[in-house]
Amino acid sequence: MGSVREKKTEYFNKLREYFEEYKSIFIVGVDNVSSQQMHQVRKNLRGRGVVLMGKNTMVRRAIRGFVNDLPDLEKLLPFVRGNVGFIFTNDSLQEIKEVIISNKVAAPARAGAIAPEDIWVTAVNTGMEPGKTSFFQALGVPTKIARGTIEIVSDVKVVEAGNKVGPSEAALLNLLNISPFTYGLTVVQVYDNGQTFPASILDITNEELVGHFVSAVSTISAVSLAVGYPTLPSVGHTLINNYKDLLAVAIASKYIYPEIEELMDRIENPEKYASAAPAAAAASGSSDAAPAAAAEEDEESEDDDMGFGLFD
Repeated sequence: MGSVREKKTEYFNKLREYFEEYKSIFIVGVDNVSSQQMHQVRKNLRGRGVVLMGKNTMVRRAIRGFVNDLPDLEKLLPFVRGNVGFIFTNDSLQEIKEVIISNKVAAPARAGAIAPEDIWVTAVNTGMEPGKTSFFQALGVPTKIARGTIEIVSDVKVVEAGNKVGPSEAALLNLLNISPFTYGLTVVQVYDNGQTFPASILDITNEELVGHFVSAVSTISAVSLAVGYPTLPSVGHTLINNYKDLLAVAIASKYIYPEIEELMDRIENPEKYASAAPAAAAASGSSDAAPAAAAEEDEESEDDDMGFGLFD
C-alpha cells in the first residue's frame, strides 16, 4: 500500500511539474494504438514535448487538486474521459500536431468497426479458384471467370463511411488483403495558455485569418455608414464622403480655395487639358520617330558604302 501511495504522489508531482513548465497541452485519443506507435511518437517528440499517460480518475483528482493554484486547468476536465493521454509542449502547435497524427498504421477490417470513409473493392483478378464465386455473389460483387480464376469486373462500394463493417464484408476485405483502416493518435482537444479549442483551429492559415478580418472590417464599415453610427473602421470613409460633399458645394457655389484651383480650372477649361494630352503624345511619338529615322538613314548610307565603295 505504501508503494502504491508513493507512486501516486510521484505521478501527481510530475503532472504538476508539467502543467507549470509547459504552456500547451494536447489531449490525445489512443484507441487501438500499439505500444510501438507510442514509442515512435515519444521518439519523434524528443526535445520538443513529453507524453504522459495515466488513469482518468487519477488525472481528474490531480487536476482538481491543482485548480486553486492553476484555475485554467479546470477547462481540461470535460475532456479527460475515455482512452486518452497528454502531450505537453512549448513548441509550435501546428508542427507538434503533424508529428502526433502522422504516425499511423494500416489495419485489417474488423466486424463491428465503424468505417472512417467509403470502402471500395476495385476491379482486379483475385487469383482465387472458381469455387468462391458464390461468396462474391452473396455480397453483390460482379465477377467472371478468367483463365480459371475469379476476376472482379467493376469497382464496388462494400461499406459506406460511418457504417459498421459486417462479418461478411470483413471476411471479403481480409480475403482480398485489403486493410482499409488506419490507427494512430488523434487530437481530442488542445489547451494553450488557459484556452481550450479543437484541433481543427490549427488548420486555419494566416491568409484565412487576414481574409476573415478584412471581411469583418468591411461589414462593420458598411453597417456603420448605413445607420450613421461612427466606428473606427468607418471614420476614414466618413471623412472622404464629407470631403466629397465639401468639394461639390464649393464647385457649385464657385467658391475657390487654393487646394481646388487646378480642379476648377480643369472644369472651366476642359479644352486646354484635352489638347495638351495629344500634344504630349505627339511629342513622345516624334521623339521616338527621330532616332528611328536617324537609324534608317545610317543604314542607307551604310548600304551605299557597301555597294560602291569597292570602285573608288
